Amino acid sequence: MAPYNILLYYFYTPIEDAEKYAEEHLKYCKSLGVRGRIIIADEGLNGSISGSPEQCQQYTDHIKSDKRFEGIEFKIDESDSHAFNRLHVRYKAEIVHSGLRDPKIINPRKKTGVHIDGNTFLEMKERNDVVVLDVRSNYEHGVGKFKNSITLDMENFREFPDKIKELESLKYKTIITYCTGGIKCEKASALLLEHGFEDVYQLHGGIIKYAKETGGKDFDGVCYVFDARITVPINEVNPTIISNCHICNAPTLRMVNCANVECNEHLPICEDCGEKLDGACSTECMEHPRKRPYNGTGYYVRPPIETIK
Repeated sequence: MAPYNILLYYFYTPIEDAEKYAEEHLKYCKSLGVRGRIIIADEGLNGSISGSPEQCQQYTDHIKSDKRFEGIEFKIDESDSHAFNRLHVRYKAEIVHSGLRDPKIINPRKKTGVHIDGNTFLEMKERNDVVVLDVRSNYEHGVGKFKNSITLDMENFREFPDKIKELESLKYKTIITYCTGGIKCEKASALLLEHGFEDVYQLHGGIIKYAKETGGKDFDGVCYVFDARITVPINEVNPTIISNCHICNAPTLRMVNCANVECNEHLPICEDCGEKLDGACSTECMEHPRKRPYNGTGYYVRPPIETIK
């Protein structure tokens, strides 16, 4: 058994006095000793944490004991180390930033795409009338995506509502949306239905759960994740590499943040170029006065702290 577990989870449910709950949740997480990022909003809960298997089991038991979160699912990975260096519990307007805050218009608890499991997805995606739609950002699908999927030119998910018009020609196709863990698809598929798309599905549990259910067949590259791992392998069946080094164009699965804190771009950079430019994405960034010392990974952390905002 690995010394650490990593949990990925979300749940749409009304949380009364969510700001107060966030304060209470921070205290609980601190007492437990887990690390991670947790967002709490009036519409629900979204988080990823790391801790010992015992800590993570206590955390999942605690959440599941709350009737508000009845039915919540946790995606669990094993790890040799913490995936986070600190703990953040934050109250925000949404549990995933989309700009779709009016529950009278978009409410995943009442109307969203039909959830399908990994094996059903594997079968459906081969049909001629089915379109597989990636609703993640550029830096995410740039390093890994499903074969023949449609991707959108987005720097972040809040741009998705403006991209609907680009999908107009697909309105009468069967659409299956997918993302890392499923949370973005809840609102993306709901918005497609709101705009007149009639046959909309979503990959339940996202890429991460799909890998566990199917071995990751037909997922090219690796999956970008929002912790110290940066990317994780998905495909054990027919893996391939789709990303190229930003500097030398050689194939690479390695994803980093530019060492220049004012740039901080998410980019594929191979190990050789990472060493040559000292973790920067360009000569300009390498010479920038705010360039961080290169740590060989491209993932930069601050000292462990606990915060709530």
